[in-house]
Amino acid sequence: MLLSTLLFAALADAIPQGGGGNGFTMLRFGCAQVVVDRIDPLVNPGQAPSPHMHQVVGGNAFNVTMESTDISKLASCTTCGYSEDLSNYWTANVYFKARNGTYKRVPQIPNRDLFQDKYTGKTNGGFVVYYVSPGKGKVTAFKPGFRMLVGDATNRVSKNLKMQTCFRCYNAPNFGGDNAAPCADAKLDTEGFPKTACPGGIRSNILYPTCWDGKNLDSPDHKAHVAYPKAGPASFSGTSTGGDCPSTHPVKIPQLMLEIVWDTRQFNNKADWPADGSQPFVLSTGDNTGFGQHGDYVFGWKDDSLQKAMDDAKGCMGASCGSLKTQQPADGNSCNVKARVNEDHDGWMKQLPGMDGMPM
Repeated sequence: MLLSTLLFAALADAIPQGGGGNGFTMLRFGCAQVVVDRIDPLVNPGQAPSPHMHQVVGGNAFNVTMESTDISKLASCTTCGYSEDLSNYWTANVYFKARNGTYKRVPQIPNRDLFQDKYTGKTNGGFVVYYVSPGKGKVTAFKPGFRMLVGDATNRVSKNLKMQTCFRCYNAPNFGGDNAAPCADAKLDTEGFPKTACPGGIRSNILYPTCWDGKNLDSPDHKAHVAYPKAGPASFSGTSTGGDCPSTHPVKIPQLMLEIVWDTRQFNNKADWPADGSQPFVLSTGDNTGFGQHGDYVFGWKDDSLQKAMDDAKGCMGASCGSLKTQQPADGNSCNVKARVNEDHDGWMKQLPGMDGMPM
């Protein structure tokens, strides 16, 4: 059965805890926050500060510059539940802009535990990472030095890519309304920021392309070496990576997805929102539409651990995969790196970091 036709919770009960059962693999695991900092080793290597703030999870090799090498050999710990994943994943932060013009960073809270996961719900900030393979031999795992970017930080208009980047407006506390597959809820999921207050907070989902040219580990724009299937971006099913790949990018790679829960509940007082009633949230890029949501990725799994998981004959489900090593939440939460840029990112501020003088 496809995830798109089942509630996540129902699926958790229906699938054997030992794996996907039908041969597919869907890793779902939490990663605590490793740092909040204004650096970007992918888009702005060597630049500190970079143009806007990011929140980062994964291995402690994250730095102003990250050479195209085997990151797993540079990191000594990770914030992720699977201890063999020393990759780094990062996105823009979300801020609340009050009626008086000041900004406050919206905190992240752990996503809910599913599939007998005992790690995700105990993470400090951070978010959940997914990797999907249709079955043994169906995908080629990323190689050391691989990196990619999805989304456009400068975009401010709809690109009709709701199934690839969306926001879910939880309609009640405790992840209320989380009944459909990511980005598939016609009412609660939107391509841009929700227009109304969300009683349970807001969730971001960011899906990456699933086809690779088979040659380049990166490209000048960090996008050209990957592509969507011939039929275009596929919706998230948890069992598939979409249709056939184009001839220019013939190698099928795992479906990678990021899932972030922003705790906007403390900012739901409409008296604090802009006087015109418009939604008050803004990405750290200065984007108040949400259409500029984007995600960066630097691969850092140890050895061939990811390929083994993608090829697991029994299928791996969530945070349970026999071929992968796991760690305790306390160990993941204790892994961190020192911020390279010394500036406030949690207090009330008159300007977003890096956005001084920028039109907002």
